[in-house]
Amino acid sequence: MKNWRQPSILPGFGLTLGYTIFYLTAIILIPLAALVWRSASLGWDEFVAIALDERTLQALKVSFGCSLIAASINAVFGVVTAWVLVRYHFPGRRLLDAIIDLPFALPTAVAGISLAALYAPKGWIGSLFAPLGIKIAFTPLGIVVALVFVGLPFVVRTVQPVMQEIDREVEEVAATLGANRFQTIVHVILPGLVPAILTGFALAFARAVGEYGSVIFIAGNIPYVSEIAPLLIVIRLEEFNYAGATSIACIMLIISFAMLLLINLLQMWSRRRYTNVR
Repeated sequence: MKNWRQPSILPGFGLTLGYTIFYLTAIILIPLAALVWRSASLGWDEFVAIALDERTLQALKVSFGCSLIAASINAVFGVVTAWVLVRYHFPGRRLLDAIIDLPFALPTAVAGISLAALYAPKGWIGSLFAPLGIKIAFTPLGIVVALVFVGLPFVVRTVQPVMQEIDREVEEVAATLGANRFQTIVHVILPGLVPAILTGFALAFARAVGEYGSVIFIAGNIPYVSEIAPLLIVIRLEEFNYAGATSIACIMLIISFAMLLLINLLQMWSRRRYTNVR
């Protein structure tokens, strides 16, 4: 029988593999299995009724729609931010680089209160848009702002190391061959960054979908308007409707898994295409 394990000079493969499987099972697989099992206790008809409930559908639409928009914004401006931090040297660059990690350390409730105070109609930023008839806080637009805030570091920190490894001589060669700056970015630099951008997009999207603390303060939590799915789950738990809460969570799990699978497939295709081109 052919040995399926790759030879290695490091010992302890069996022990570490066993620990990895045990850890993933205890921390991830068992809770997810319990979630599915608890949802299955409802029966198919009740599960479908909860899934097709108008309030549930609207909450899912707000959560996933705002998360998708926020992750897309971060995918663009996160790359621009990483480019500035990697390619340019200016006073305060290290301070700016450190500020990028602030959403990682800042408690989500603090971020939500701060954003709500800033973007409220009488806040520093919200008061600038109020005369134009644009209301940011307590609307889905405010949710997008909060999700952009918490998701930006994921894109920047994913793209930044890859961007640092790009050899500048490749850009010089492209310039000597007659490529302008735009062509160099689109045809030389960007293809190598696409897998990292998709990874950062997926991380930002996953964080945004499950975000709760920074959103509830700025969202307004109005049913059918700015109510997110995680909040609806909490409401069902407070009503002691555990089966309904787990059903909504199971729906979110299925949708999130499908979207992340699609993103990973696109990432694999992009990486394979870039390798073949090279």
